[in-house]
Amino acid sequence: MKLVGIMILLLVAGGYQPMAAQAKKSTANPIERMEPMNWWVGMKNPSLQLLVYGKDIAAYRPEISYPGVEIEKVVTTTNPNYQFIYLNIGKDTRPGEMDIVFKKGNKTAFAWKYPLLAREENSAAREGFNNSDVVYLLMPDRFANGNPANDSHPDVIEKADRKSLNGRHGGDIQGIIDHLDYLNDLGITALWSTPLMEDNMPTTSYHTYAISDYYKIDPRYGTNEDYKRLSAEAKKRGIKLIMDVVTNHSGSAHWWMKDLPSADWIHQFDQFTRSNYRIGTVTDPYASEADRTLNTKGWFDTSMPDLNQNNPLLMDYLIQNAIWWIEYADLGGLRIDTYPYNHRKPMSEFNRRVMEEYPDFNIVGETWVHEPIEVAYWQKDALNPDGYNSELPAVMDFPLLDALTVFTKEKQGWDTGIMRPYVNFSRDYVYPYPYNLLIFADNHDTERIWEVLDGKIPDFKLIFTLLSTTRGIPQIYYGTEIMMRGKKQRGDGDIRRDFPGGWPGDKVNAFTAEGRTAEQNEVYDFMKKLLDWRKENPVIHTGGLKHFVPEDEVYVYFRYNDDKTVMVVLNNSDEDARTIDTKRFSEMLNGFTAGKDVISGKEIRNIQDSLTIPAKTAMVIELE
Repeated sequence: MKLVGIMILLLVAGGYQPMAAQAKKSTANPIERMEPMNWWVGMKNPSLQLLVYGKDIAAYRPEISYPGVEIEKVVTTTNPNYQFIYLNIGKDTRPGEMDIVFKKGNKTAFAWKYPLLAREENSAAREGFNNSDVVYLLMPDRFANGNPANDSHPDVIEKADRKSLNGRHGGDIQGIIDHLDYLNDLGITALWSTPLMEDNMPTTSYHTYAISDYYKIDPRYGTNEDYKRLSAEAKKRGIKLIMDVVTNHSGSAHWWMKDLPSADWIHQFDQFTRSNYRIGTVTDPYASEADRTLNTKGWFDTSMPDLNQNNPLLMDYLIQNAIWWIEYADLGGLRIDTYPYNHRKPMSEFNRRVMEEYPDFNIVGETWVHEPIEVAYWQKDALNPDGYNSELPAVMDFPLLDALTVFTKEKQGWDTGIMRPYVNFSRDYVYPYPYNLLIFADNHDTERIWEVLDGKIPDFKLIFTLLSTTRGIPQIYYGTEIMMRGKKQRGDGDIRRDFPGGWPGDKVNAFTAEGRTAEQNEVYDFMKKLLDWRKENPVIHTGGLKHFVPEDEVYVYFRYNDDKTVMVVLNNSDEDARTIDTKRFSEMLNGFTAGKDVISGKEIRNIQDSLTIPAKTAMVIELE
């Protein structure tokens, strides 16, 4: 799509609104934006890029006289309405408000007051989400509506329409805050919300992946201050907040699309050109450059201009934006959307710089490919033949998802049925850090697991027991605990239904035991029991994993450390109980004579001889 065509489209899509909180601006001051709006002293990286936007701003020369701060360089582009000021903020610089004076010739034209803030204590030492956590994924528009007054907002185009599957339904940040106790009671320790930044597209803006302002929470969700409050309230309950970050594309309603900093800010074509979505071309040694280029440079959708991460000005902007939100909102992690569609080398720098500021932090990338070797390519320190190192600490285990969604419906074969998860884990040698994989049975882009299983509770219990006790970081999609269903074939809106009870006037409130059915409470209680137990057992977080080849529909594995050994038994047979000869597991059972099943509470004796387990049943046995 040519730039002119994009501009016409955007004039229809809606106008740009400057952030009122930014400027103390006189009529002589042409600046409409300076981003980020503030920064902090004491950061490890002393360099700061300021994107300055305003009519003919490139004609002005900035000067700063603030102890410890120097202008390193000023970069202009072919667009006179931008300049990029690079500052060096010395390690002894004190917090305060500094004047950036803009001159024409020798005369001062105007000044901009820029805040330098003190960091929160131990900010750099923050702990990111890790394998001790359980992540709850929600879509804020569909979770709970805590403030009906902001369902529609004058600053954005699309208004609330709860009757439409793809419309805005009114869920918001206050709704999440109102139900943090619910999440805490379930056993959740990390919260991943799909993007909350402004998405000013005229339709389907509820998913918020077409961002129109990287520094502003969508007003239908709340304010930046609300997001900061969400993080603080979550932290009080031991819940880390993970931000969903989109670096591959912005939205076509983004303010800069009306006046791009430079032609190479986004990838442009003579006509609209969509990605081929062939992520494998990045790693394929025989891939054509044409295919590889189309994967990376093609647009994800008509409303999602593809950003050019090879532009160093843009990349500095995106990196600083992520760091700004981490610092501002006290985040506990990032999830990067559509990760392999980005230019890979600049994204390595993104990860390196974020992790340099926060060494104990965590970032997970959406790596939607189907073979472990493909997923592993994108994890930090992978032994890739081309020498590429992503610097990305965590990746998403889509191959395990593929196994979980079919194994309960198949008979055991050489590589089918209960063999599927076993084979998946047997390939963990390709991962540098297999314990830092995000593992899940569904998410906001897939068929809901309860739809896959057609509501079969025993099958779900097998899957959830495995997710709760194997290596990695479990992720639960909102509503799974109440058996929410959704069919991908009906459209994304169907797999993103409203959580019952999240809206005033809802006839059913599944946030309470009284509002749930007997089956829903059975599932909720089962999940809560396992999650509460998992939270208190480091052996599941970091302990060793040893598994045995499944036999006769039964998969057995052990989690162990110096203090504890846990035996997990999954019987996938839908017909009969199985009595297994446990002598086969002697290398793990030596020294133990009994155990207790965490799920049923049943005491187990003579565990070194045999064990009987009913059909479609899971056992998590603490050995004694």
